[in-house]
Amino acid sequence: MITGFDHVVIAVQDIEAAIAAYETLLDRTVVNRVSRDGIDAAIISLDNISVELIAPGDGPSADRVRAVLEEGEGLKSLVFAARELPSLHRRAERVGLAPEEITQRDGYAVFRFATDRTHGLRLMVQAREATAAVSSSSAHGVGGLDHIVVRTPDAERAAALYGARLGLDMRLDREVAGRRLMFFRCGDAIVEVLHDPSIGTGRDRFWGLSWRVASADAARARLAEAGLDVSEVRTGLKPGTRVFTVRNGACGCPRL
Repeated sequence: MITGFDHVVIAVQDIEAAIAAYETLLDRTVVNRVSRDGIDAAIISLDNISVELIAPGDGPSADRVRAVLEEGEGLKSLVFAARELPSLHRRAERVGLAPEEITQRDGYAVFRFATDRTHGLRLMVQAREATAAVSSSSAHGVGGLDHIVVRTPDAERAAALYGARLGLDMRLDREVAGRRLMFFRCGDAIVEVLHDPSIGTGRDRFWGLSWRVASADAARARLAEAGLDVSEVRTGLKPGTRVFTVRNGACGCPRL
């Protein structure tokens, strides 16, 4: 079964600029950098998820990243965490997700669901042999991910994918401002699915990331001092929360 999130992949044009932007945004340091097969990557690890920044370099996979970037920078893949991949792979086959074969790599195993079965989103599952090192942070840095937002033109289709097929626990299903909103628990965070008819009848889309901080006021002050465009702190939709929006500095990925 899926136990939580492993990491998200954010494609960028300039890896150095993206590292600077995300170290500022998250107030976390890069723990690993690698260049392989034409992809330059940097990883920032938080308490419950890692952020992998990728950019085209020189090599056989660079054109693949450039093709992804034709749609613009931003969130391109979501990788779930699991302990036991073979049984999850068999289940994915039974429920029609047409998973690719499990690939063994240094310290982990991974497989990807067919994108035509996940309505256009790149979704994968990964099992690690060891826990990833967590990036260092100050008191006002980001602790971890609260939720990832997916926009869908078909709410029933999305409910079947995240609930019945992926096995995530639906915790909320309600109408908000005339649109259906669903929350699916994934470890200690949430996949938030928003019904959005404006995107037509095609594929689902990643929208943005919502991060956890100990103090919204202190985090906002830190980011404003760093020169980012931030909104005022306001009351969140979830009872007991206070939120603000960061309008720039995240390479095409909206964030709260």
